[in-house]
Amino acid sequence: MPKLGMEPLRRASLIHATIAEIGAAGSLDVTVARIAKRAGMSSALAHHYFGGKDDIFLAAMRQVLRDYRREVLSRLKKAQSPEDRVRAIVEGGFAPSNFRADTVCAWLNFYVLALSSDPARRLHRVYARRLRSNLTHAFRPFVGEQAQKLANRAAELIDGVYLNQGLAAADPDGIRAAESVLGVIWREIEGA
Repeated sequence: MPKLGMEPLRRASLIHATIAEIGAAGSLDVTVARIAKRAGMSSALAHHYFGGKDDIFLAAMRQVLRDYRREVLSRLKKAQSPEDRVRAIVEGGFAPSNFRADTVCAWLNFYVLALSSDPARRLHRVYARRLRSNLTHAFRPFVGEQAQKLANRAAELIDGVYLNQGLAAADPDGIRAAESVLGVIWREIEGA
């Protein structure tokens, strides 16, 4: 007889195990059995909760995106100026919960999966639109009509920093990454 209330805990455990396994492998070349073993359960139970590996991975990326959203929103709530809004969006993306080696690896593999998977592509579009929309709104007080162009460049820069970190041997440094992105943004705003 199944234990009541265990499903959310088991799902969360599988999601965290998925991110950790992808981080350890450096790719999506992991099995449901490895994910389930790391989560301390059978692969049959993992399949029961999620179906296949792609389903588990998409659930993991939804969790990563929820964590990202929570970080950004918590910072935006404290923002008292247009500068604070820009800083909140950028720093939220590089917060410790979003900028760990395993999470960065999951992001990079998510980008690759989005090339061939419609559900991953849709999820990526939601993320990309939300990021660009938040940045556009934050940049409007500084550059007016040029806000969307600057938002596109800033989003590309953020993605580039993630890509660079995914290829780096060192542990992610979110503070340095955010400062680097913000430095470019402030120079762009000054030059506008």
